[in-house]
Amino acid sequence: MRRIRQGCKIKKGKQLEMPRRFVSIWFPRLSTDWFAIRQPHLHHVPFVLSAPLNGRMIVTAANGPAVTQGIDTGMPLADARAIIPSLQVIDDKPDLVTKLLKRIAEWCIRFTPIAAVDEPNGIILDGSGCAHLWGGEQKYLDDIAERLKAKGYYVRVAIADTIGAAWAVARFSKELLIIQPNAHVEALLPLPPAALRLEQGTIDRLRKLGLRRIQQFIAMPRPALRRRFGAPFLNQLDRALGYEREVLTPFEAIKDYQERLPCMDPVVTATGIGIALERLLQTLCKRLRDDQKGLRHVILKCYRVDGKIEQIAIATNKPSHSVNHLFKLFEDKIQGIEPALGIELFVLEATKVEDHRAVQEKMWQSGDGLEDVRLSELIDRLTGKDGVQATRYLPAEHYWPERSLKPAASLHEKLTSCWMVVTLRPMQLLADPEKIEVTAPIPDYPPMLFRHRGKLHRITKADGPERIEQEWWLQQGEHRDYYRVEDDTGNRYWLFRLGHYNDKSYQWYMHGFFA
Repeated sequence: MRRIRQGCKIKKGKQLEMPRRFVSIWFPRLSTDWFAIRQPHLHHVPFVLSAPLNGRMIVTAANGPAVTQGIDTGMPLADARAIIPSLQVIDDKPDLVTKLLKRIAEWCIRFTPIAAVDEPNGIILDGSGCAHLWGGEQKYLDDIAERLKAKGYYVRVAIADTIGAAWAVARFSKELLIIQPNAHVEALLPLPPAALRLEQGTIDRLRKLGLRRIQQFIAMPRPALRRRFGAPFLNQLDRALGYEREVLTPFEAIKDYQERLPCMDPVVTATGIGIALERLLQTLCKRLRDDQKGLRHVILKCYRVDGKIEQIAIATNKPSHSVNHLFKLFEDKIQGIEPALGIELFVLEATKVEDHRAVQEKMWQSGDGLEDVRLSELIDRLTGKDGVQATRYLPAEHYWPERSLKPAASLHEKLTSCWMVVTLRPMQLLADPEKIEVTAPIPDYPPMLFRHRGKLHRITKADGPERIEQEWWLQQGEHRDYYRVEDDTGNRYWLFRLGHYNDKSYQWYMHGFFA
């Protein structure tokens, strides 16, 4: 042991700070487990997955009963059938393992904020500071393993100070799966070189030299190891020992503004969901205020015990970090969350954040206009109601009525042109003009009667026509002659005739309503 420690002192200055803790989840038979979950009878019979390679069928995966009878991955399918005549064969699915690992990594978010896919058959979790929520690392690993096994997957789970050590122990240690802090070097010594995630050629060279355990070469001079096996060999060794930092790439980028709230007991009521949401909002909004930020879009994700994810989202017209306002926007949507057997983790994620600075009020002004926070909060609440879309519109430089306005990108977008005030326009403009039946006495005279949606309207007052030509640079077509009319009940409408009166193809339309 003294020689080993002397060898490890070569990069003493590069040792990583502890206590980082990493969890490695290994799925020895991931793809075959997935097929067996969907076809339970396959649990007790030998079966393999196969795919074509270089003109012949190759075994790409084998389940437990098949492996115990001598079937191995990479074996020709004909040889496997010769060993087990009753072997069942299923066509492998392309990208199945990749999709499964991503789905499982997303499910593992309930155990840690950072989960990474470790192809071809594993998941890596950053478990630093997480185990105490389960009452210790043993209960933490047990919960992970038991839940995955309950889903039908055979797994081995290990935890250590480095990613490399956790990976090695999960796959090659027979008993020890929890490596105590600063004990990962000793845990690696009895393991084979393959535990360092080396290339197969390097493993073969080590075996030919009789180096079948890490302890046999870990204390050798580094220049000799580099000359014999190359720099990648030393890099993998240093990563496992913790002398070189190994970056963990999450399957999903961590948001800058995200808060998590794990629950010791699953939450099953709307009241409990509301309490959890309020706590998350208080923490997130405090961070936003400290950074002079406000959120524009935020998602609440609820991770259920059965593995499903319920989520609701809200958006604001201007950056906000008001807990009360944001909670009111969420409040009506909480009832749409189905907790089922219970929710064990809440994640509040701000997906869009903008700068937020308090507006300086002026003593000589009675109000802030569009800058008034009460206006934006009112629009947020109206927009959140079912069937209501509160939108601010700006003038657009077009003659054609349908194109004369446009939705504003935000509540504070500035005008680039002025509203048309020369002639009156209806308060409500139909998105698509509706055909009507009209009775008019002479050409270019306002209509006397019109029928709209089966109802007859008698016109008592009228004004017009106002001719609006087609915007020929956008589309071709007839002009419109508009009339403002009032019926005998006092309601006022905006009607137009498309085309000339003496043209038999002309048609009358309803386009809007005046207040």
